[in-house]
Amino acid sequence: MNYSLKKYIKIVCAISFALAISACSNTKFLEKGQFLYTGAKIEVKSDSLGKKEKGNLSDALTEQLRPKPNSSFLGLRPRLYIYNIAKEPTKDKGFKYWLKYKIGEKPVLLSSVDQEFNKKIIVNFSENKGYFNAQASSDTISKNKKAKVIYTLKPGSRYVINKVTFPADSSLVNKEIQKTKSESFLKVGNPFDLDVIKAERVRIDNNLKEKGFYYFSPDAIIVQADSTVTNKQKVELFVKLKSTTPKLAKEQFTIDKTIVFPDYNLQDVKKGKYGVPMLTDSIELYKDLYIVDPEKKFKPRVFDRALYFNKGDLYNRTDHNLSLNRLISLGVFKFVKNEFVISDSLNHKFDAYYLLTPNKFQSLRLETLGKTNSANYTGAELNLNYTHHNFLRGAEQFKGSVFGGFDVQFGGPKDANNIIRLGTKAELSIPRIVAPFTFNTSGAYVPRTNFSLAYEFLNRTQLYTLNNFTATAGYLWKENERKEHELNVVNITYVSPQNVTDKYQQQIDGYFDPVTKQNIPANPSLQRVIDKQLIFGPTYSYTFTNTMLQKKNTVYFKGSADLAGNVTGLLSGADAKAGNRKIIGGIPFSQYVKVEGDFRDYFKINTKTTIASRLIVGLGLPYGNSVQMPYSKQFFVGGSNSIRAFRARTLGPGSYDPRSQPASFFFDESGDIKLEFNTEYRANIYKFLNVAAFVDAGNVWLLNKDSTKPGGQFTKDFLSEVAVGAGLGLRLDFNILVLRLDLATPLRIPYYEKGDRWTFDKMDFGDKQYRKDNLILNIAIGYPF
Repeated sequence: MNYSLKKYIKIVCAISFALAISACSNTKFLEKGQFLYTGAKIEVKSDSLGKKEKGNLSDALTEQLRPKPNSSFLGLRPRLYIYNIAKEPTKDKGFKYWLKYKIGEKPVLLSSVDQEFNKKIIVNFSENKGYFNAQASSDTISKNKKAKVIYTLKPGSRYVINKVTFPADSSLVNKEIQKTKSESFLKVGNPFDLDVIKAERVRIDNNLKEKGFYYFSPDAIIVQADSTVTNKQKVELFVKLKSTTPKLAKEQFTIDKTIVFPDYNLQDVKKGKYGVPMLTDSIELYKDLYIVDPEKKFKPRVFDRALYFNKGDLYNRTDHNLSLNRLISLGVFKFVKNEFVISDSLNHKFDAYYLLTPNKFQSLRLETLGKTNSANYTGAELNLNYTHHNFLRGAEQFKGSVFGGFDVQFGGPKDANNIIRLGTKAELSIPRIVAPFTFNTSGAYVPRTNFSLAYEFLNRTQLYTLNNFTATAGYLWKENERKEHELNVVNITYVSPQNVTDKYQQQIDGYFDPVTKQNIPANPSLQRVIDKQLIFGPTYSYTFTNTMLQKKNTVYFKGSADLAGNVTGLLSGADAKAGNRKIIGGIPFSQYVKVEGDFRDYFKINTKTTIASRLIVGLGLPYGNSVQMPYSKQFFVGGSNSIRAFRARTLGPGSYDPRSQPASFFFDESGDIKLEFNTEYRANIYKFLNVAAFVDAGNVWLLNKDSTKPGGQFTKDFLSEVAVGAGLGLRLDFNILVLRLDLATPLRIPYYEKGDRWTFDKMDFGDKQYRKDNLILNIAIGYPF
């Protein structure tokens, strides 16, 4: 073991010892007779329960107990220690107050634990889960000014359901309940569980809401339990309608009129008897819809497409929610409100009112951005964005933007040339499918047809200029809140180079360096950056996510496919490898298949800690009219959202050593195959303050051998060429903005000699030059994934 490694082991041990001492010292701040409450343990004593059932019951009960002990991290209580050592502030604001009462945490004492109250919670919870006649006791164990409470539960055997009865009568509502009793959550043989009984009441209410019983509620259902039917811990359940249920809740309602106020304002519109606007002379009848839009701000067909209720329809909650969701997803209304007003009580009819408050149709936003990245570039960007949310009076959204920016590199191993970007973009999004074919849009989300045109001017000073034109036309639709599809039928990219300097050209062709008196070899890879490019073809992506759910484990997946020039290449018989390369307008078009998958997993250890992981796999396959993938469509790794221990786009392909480049500037390294894995341990320290420990691994490779990129081709030894980095991060999460700082260092460098690629034996954080070369600070907005 070398000296530097021993030194850092000693430092880590010293820090660990200091933290342990600080944790123990929390008790010295307690007054005489006070005990720090360290938590509770619940022991379940029963001969009839298995080990697993006891454990599940104990865990569930522990969550119910109050108060919770002071928060801890790896067995330590740093927030309590901060509270103890921070001086008492003289006023309820300022840094001292923030440190002591916001960052710090007041000690939870044993005296604040109401054991009698907790025992009642334990008994009530147990009985609600079917452990009738449960008994609970408690005891306190204290040592060194710390105390914990041991609760003992004697639950007895758990009662199970012996029989479920739905008493029948002649009422219409009861007949509907009888129709769905086979779908009941209450099953014979299952344990008695109050939460399941509550869910059963909600199930019945949901079914009745689909059958026109708008005014029904779960509270109208009572479930009576009889545990005297046998002496074998069994219970019989009776699911009945309460005798006090209002008459209105038992009636089925149908839709009479549907009235839309698309320019509703609570302050300006006169209210009717039932709290909705009264009808006015400006009403317009469109099919079955009554629309009050005196200024004609919207085309009536917008609402005909969004709303599901028709005159005479039986009310159902599905169409109710679908209509509201579609109105919201139009993106033009700030508030969407729906009310039902009885119009004919004798025939059980009501009118459906939709009260819609639109956003401001037009907005102009100026954005400025200062940025820095891991390649030592510092720059600024200016964006001017114009948006119209109702461009053609059909909730169409138009966006127009112009932007400009520059990046200047300071320092770094090699000098680099500055980057200037200018551009403009126009987008039109139509809230329907515009196509010659029929498309089913009966979902909660309005499908959209999107068109865009864009131009970007990019100048790398003293090197070259690129003019980039793009045009797209396609569709975006969601099956539900979890599944989304995007299909661009037209996706055209045209790249035209200009002003290629002699400095750049000689890097491509090779030259004689008069300073070193050496011949610098040619680097044909640089030619690909300034090649004219014509790329066209469809693209498709599918996204699945359930991260919006309150679950312990959630996932995200996005798969995409890019098919360029396939039909044209097939029809024209293009074969670039055989010298038969086809051109359009004097430019060879690209032909390839590119697929990429991005899978993410978020596992919540508890409410404050999460393990987040990501796996990206990508492949680009040129064929037909192309020998190589277009440079702009290849894969790149490194940087603040990728492998953070390596500067952006400087890693790969394979074991190729970028330090061997003869160019006087860094050339972005790219590949046809991408493999990347990231995992992070994320912990919340205080409200907006989060920390993370992460490991990143991956690389890119070329499909075909390239003599200018030795080691860049994908082979069976690709795993030995995977780069690995690790680091620590600090995240300031203000909900609307996340400022992220990640400090990373490489653990495995693929372009080192095989067998010597791990860097543990080379680490020397005490050396200034080592820190400069191997500690990479990434400053970014948002989480990396």
